[in-house]
This record gives sequence, C-alpha cells and structure tokens, in this order.
Amino acid sequence: MAEAQDPGARAGARDEVDRIVGAWLRERPDLDFSPLQVLSRVDRLSRHLDRARRGAFDRSDLDSWEFDVLSALRRAGSPFQLSPKSLLQQTLVSSGTMTNRIDRLVARGLVERRTDPNDGRGILVQMTAQGLARVDAAITRLVDAEADLLEALSPVEQERLAGLLRKLSLGFDAGA
Repeated sequence: MAEAQDPGARAGARDEVDRIVGAWLRERPDLDFSPLQVLSRVDRLSRHLDRARRGAFDRSDLDSWEFDVLSALRRAGSPFQLSPKSLLQQTLVSSGTMTNRIDRLVARGLVERRTDPNDGRGILVQMTAQGLARVDAAITRLVDAEADLLEALSPVEQERLAGLLRKLSLGFDAGA
C-alpha cells in the first residue's frame, strides 16, 4: 500500500500518480493500489507518446495508419513491397479496412498496386519514392521524439525498463 511507492516518491519527487494513489489510500485504505503505481504511469506515458507520434507523423504529412502501412513496406526492404495479406498480418486490421487504406495510399501517390510476378491473379503493394521519403522522414522524427521522452533515463535504465516491459508484453502477446 503506502509502502509500495517507488523510491523517487519517498525521496520527495512526486508525480500526479503519487497524488492520485495517495488520495485513494486515504479514502480506501482497504485496497492495494500498487497496480496503479505502474499502470497509471504507463497510461499517462502512453498519452505523451501518442502526442509525440502525432507530431512526428504530422510533420511528415502522414496519418498514423498511413505510417503503419508504409513502415511495414519499408521494413520489408527493397523493393518495398508486400502482399495485402502480409500487410493485414502486420497491421492487424480487417481485409476491408486494408483495401480502403491501400486505395487511399494509391490516391495519394504513396503506394502502387502491381501484379505479383509469381501469381498473375495476385497483387503486391509497392511503396513509391514519395512514400519512401515520407516514411523515412517520419521514422527519423519519431525516433528523435521518443529519445526526448526517455532522456530522463540512462541507457542502462532504458534497457532495464525495456526488459521489464517486454516481460509484461509477452504475457499479453501469448494470449492474443
């Protein structure tokens, strides 16, 4: 309960979560609020991350869903093309949603549809030079913005936090 606070909070550095948990402890001392110590901070940090990502994507004239599709194509390597099915698997959207997204990206000149040379009935989605320039600019801005968010942590602390979050994430990924 109160002893579940982190060392920084006990040393005098308190954040909004400390204030919220402190108020709940005062009002409901019968409950263990230690999960809020972690997950409320994750939620609040997620909001800061969303803002940083929107900013990085806006400066590259991309929506977040456009970045998701283009980054999947970029990670595929040259010639930056994937089947719609592969894009579905990587972006976790429905077939209809992916078709709509591809249509919109084609209209913006960021991708093209090409006939699959290995299957004349199939298509591949290939990123254009304009799409490549946009996604490369966006990922550069994103990495810079995310590094800024983590500047309060040393590289060793970042690695430790990444390991703990990976451990937590694997539990969710296994259940999905």
